Amino acid sequence: MKSVGRMHTQPEMKVRQLLHRMGLRFRLHQKSLPGSPDIVLPKHTTAIFVHGCFWHRHPSCRYATTPKTRQDYWLPKFDANVERDARKTAQLESLGWRVLVVWECETKDRCTLEERLRRDFSLLSPSNPAPQGGAEY
Repeated sequence: MKSVGRMHTQPEMKVRQLLHRMGLRFRLHQKSLPGSPDIVLPKHTTAIFVHGCFWHRHPSCRYATTPKTRQDYWLPKFDANVERDARKTAQLESLGWRVLVVWECETKDRCTLEERLRRDFSLLSPSNPAPQGGAEY
């Protein structure tokens, strides 16, 4: 499991490339925020987590399989991941941050991912600013 990358994964890189192409500027792995989000857009008070479907248990996803062996090890581990994700999301939201989760399977089709990101960030147009209350950088 040590070989499983935590930062700069291929799905994360795809999201970063599309956000950059959309003209959005961001910071990476902000340790000062709960959960150390993968991508942080301070101007829009938005934190983005790029979750692997297997590790973070994407509901109804074919990639969120459960190993047949050692389930006494895997099930509590997966439950802890899901619980931690919910806790960190709630902490960020209580600080005034908007939290987006992009699942690994959503990054497989670039057009669909780009459409989703454009839809999510069209809500942040100048006439519709992000909620206030986030930390300033």
